[in-house]
Amino acid sequence: MDSRKRNIIIAVMVAMFLAAVEGTVVTTAVPTIVKDLSGFELISWVFSLYLLTSAISTPIYGKLSDLYGRKNILSIGIIIFLIGSALCGMSRNMYQLVVFRALQGLGAGSIFTVTYTIIGDVFAISERAKVQGWLSSVWGIASLIGPFFGGFLIDYFSWHWIFFINVPFGIVSIVLIQRNLSESFERKKHKIDYAGTIALSVAIISFLYGILAGGESHNIYSYTTVACLIISVFFLIVFYFVEKKAREPIIPFDIFTRNNTIINVISFLASAVLIGADVYMPIYMQNILGYGATISGVAMAPMSVAWLISSVVLGKVIPKYGEKAVVALSIAIISLSCLLLLTLKINSPLALLIIYIFIMGFGFGGSFTTLTIVVQSSVDYSKRGAATASNSLVRTLGQTIGVSIFGSMFNSSIVKYFNKLGEKGIDPSNLYSAASSKYGISIHHIKQSLYSGIYSVFIFLIILALISFILSFALENGLKDEIA
Repeated sequence: MDSRKRNIIIAVMVAMFLAAVEGTVVTTAVPTIVKDLSGFELISWVFSLYLLTSAISTPIYGKLSDLYGRKNILSIGIIIFLIGSALCGMSRNMYQLVVFRALQGLGAGSIFTVTYTIIGDVFAISERAKVQGWLSSVWGIASLIGPFFGGFLIDYFSWHWIFFINVPFGIVSIVLIQRNLSESFERKKHKIDYAGTIALSVAIISFLYGILAGGESHNIYSYTTVACLIISVFFLIVFYFVEKKAREPIIPFDIFTRNNTIINVISFLASAVLIGADVYMPIYMQNILGYGATISGVAMAPMSVAWLISSVVLGKVIPKYGEKAVVALSIAIISLSCLLLLTLKINSPLALLIIYIFIMGFGFGGSFTTLTIVVQSSVDYSKRGAATASNSLVRTLGQTIGVSIFGSMFNSSIVKYFNKLGEKGIDPSNLYSAASSKYGISIHHIKQSLYSGIYSVFIFLIILALISFILSFALENGLKDEIA
């Protein structure tokens, strides 16, 4: 690998690390930030708006990178992210922080999309799996380093520095990208699809807000959620008709071939399984097994290790066996790991869970890496950004919808558990609070209720994984034919 490609990898990995580590660092710093700025009721919006704006901007950056080049659009996105980071660090109240986090999310949208598109442009299919495995492993590294790094900055400096520290690294990433990434695309005046952009943005905002609101209220049938979903459907219909007439649509519908549609559905379901594992396995370790946050974070590390290994190993066999076999095998491994989760009990050894986590990581690494390669290889350069962005958006939606449904299932199972014991009016969010003590609830029953909730989530993960496994057999073997 020449120095130019190596520098490009470093640049995109640094950019991805900035966006990935921000989530774990901010999570660690939130108690300190809230204490300093006062605004506990706005905590959820610190995360929700970041998610909303990054999801909205993803397809927009994908299309703009097709029109104006990857390195310029990625650089602009990183600059927006850095401006948002600096402003977050200078926030004087929670309202400012929430707004500036939204600005950060707008920049992060380009990082989540264009980095993967650049890998698809620069590297051959034989190299792509390995490089995308490295890029994906950044998330695992960020989840490990984030809490320690955030704690260090808060203890020895202040919470403001968890945002300021992004600036020098972001500048390094921009310089490396500008110096090493050479692009050749037709420079002409483009007609921006403003109407389509607005319609899609409103649809995504309404949809995600409705899902997030339903998750917070533990009621997915609330008036707010239903109204938001109706608005979302309306603007999606508007978006469809606008795009049919647009000269340069923000999302060209011809990228949604039969194969790509199946890939996006599998990506949606697999992303829901991934977020379910990421959220509820640490809960199992901390609230049931009784380990601390640091131990649970370290215990999740094998997923990242296995993810990287499978990205490299399974990526190499795509030319020989085709993407159908690799995706089917990978999702079969995910399904197996989800089935194994049902063997966990209220006092299972941590080592057993770590083994399951490793197996699951191997399946995710093979499936997501292969799915990304297939999406990028199915279109030419002029539409690769839009195709990658659409797949990225689908994954975000899968995680958002998944975590909301899982939350409702989890809380519902806890309430049902206590109802069977004859205890009414139990609030799942306050099990460990003093309020619960008036019911005379023992720690044993609390753990059992949490286990019942997690068990129901694990069952649903199995269902989603098995549906993905069945769908994988409908995939074509285009890469096998292409390379053979």
